[in-house]
Amino acid sequence: MVQPGEQESKDVAAALGGQSAAQSGGQPDWDGLLKWSLAHSEGGQPAHQLSEEDRKWFMEAMQANTRDVIKRMKEISLVMNTPRQTLEEQGVTTKDLEGLLEELQEHVESLDMANDLHTIGGLVPLLGFLKDPDAPVRARAAEVISTMVQNNPKSQQQVMDTRGLEYLLTNFTSDSDDTVRTKALGAISSLIRHNKSGIGAFRLANGFSALKDALTSDTPKLQRKALQLAQYLLHENPKDTGVASELGYPRLLTSLARSSDSDIRQVALHTLLEIAQNQKIEDPTKLKDALSERIQNLQGLNPEDLRAVKEERQLIDSLWQICFNQPSSLREDGLLVLPGEEDQSAPPPDVASGMFEPSLRSLAAPPRGSPAQGSDAEKPVLLLQAGHPTESHD
Repeated sequence: MVQPGEQESKDVAAALGGQSAAQSGGQPDWDGLLKWSLAHSEGGQPAHQLSEEDRKWFMEAMQANTRDVIKRMKEISLVMNTPRQTLEEQGVTTKDLEGLLEELQEHVESLDMANDLHTIGGLVPLLGFLKDPDAPVRARAAEVISTMVQNNPKSQQQVMDTRGLEYLLTNFTSDSDDTVRTKALGAISSLIRHNKSGIGAFRLANGFSALKDALTSDTPKLQRKALQLAQYLLHENPKDTGVASELGYPRLLTSLARSSDSDIRQVALHTLLEIAQNQKIEDPTKLKDALSERIQNLQGLNPEDLRAVKEERQLIDSLWQICFNQPSSLREDGLLVLPGEEDQSAPPPDVASGMFEPSLRSLAAPPRGSPAQGSDAEKPVLLLQAGHPTESHD
């Protein structure tokens, strides 16, 4: 008779060995399926009429793959549900767990598989891995979550309902490993993008204050992700620029606008522009100094390097006009629009009037930021206070 412990060991061993087993016989002929798909979808050719036999074979192959992936995800979930001490006793290493999570990440790239993970009991233990004692496992778990929730409202809600945002915020704000913090922030970004309830929860958890702390990090990847999320949030919710100003974002962003990292510099300028379009920049002298310094650097670049920083040139000029009510010297020096470039500041040509009747054009959606016809005006957004994330997110 098999003892419970022995059966558990066999189940875990089977799951750990599943990847190689899945590559053995008994699986659909995926190479053949690929060739068949290509043969039946040649670009520019009329669609082939499938025979009943071809249709049946194709559906059986796809169903077999779906069953196989679900089975494999259940095996991985079994390992994730097994106590860490038991795994260690059975010789399971951190590398083994990283490998399983990497495989799971590939599976949840499919929206259907991502949404099924919670159904088969894999989401809760996956979130538990965010608290794993080994940093590489915590980081990899956050990557899996980031993949499964990206542009996936159902999985976003599942993670929100199982306190996933809370755990990710804890790792982002408190973990001692910068890679874990960076991966957690990446998962938070995927979780709350295009997710109003997620954005609201992030704000209530003093998310802007946490992002501000990340902007002072010595880790460029963490800085970049924090800047990108801050810029996105301020663009989507312009009223939050008041929160950012109160927290001292303009001063930090001005410093980052001097960064030698072009990505950091550009996103910092873009985020400053989001704030300047909605809030008066207090004490703009430092910003003027930073922009002037960058303009001097741009004046020394060759045409090829200047073209590579086209958006940065436009951001600097836009900021200068908004903050100082005059064009920057980039225009006078001919550096804002180089020969062969389009002037982004000019209004786009009116191509719609010649193609649509006025009665039809009137049906177009209202411009961004204006309330829809017949709807109530947007309620003011609740502001946050400066401070660290609450203790409830430990």
